[in-house]
Amino acid sequence: MTAEERRRFRVSGRVQGVGFRYWTLRTATGLGLRGTVRNATDGTVEVEAAGLASALDRLRDALLEGPGHAHVHRVTDEPAGSHPLPGEFTISR
Repeated sequence: MTAEERRRFRVSGRVQGVGFRYWTLRTATGLGLRGTVRNATDGTVEVEAAGLASALDRLRDALLEGPGHAHVHRVTDEPAGSHPLPGEFTISR
């Protein structure tokens, strides 16, 4: 059995007000990941996800593209948090 990994991504660009969180929810759920996505006060979107490494890699690749109205400048990897994640993928406020 493959161990679960956990990663945090910060997405910058035109990523708020374009449906990015809902698109991320659908994308991550489709990849079998659990975690959260939220708008940050600095205008970025923060994603924390857990699951198979290959699914996390695919999520990162997808985040680089984003939904149709987004314009992603960059996706950075940050240290994963230690707080518990939900058993599914959710949008945080």
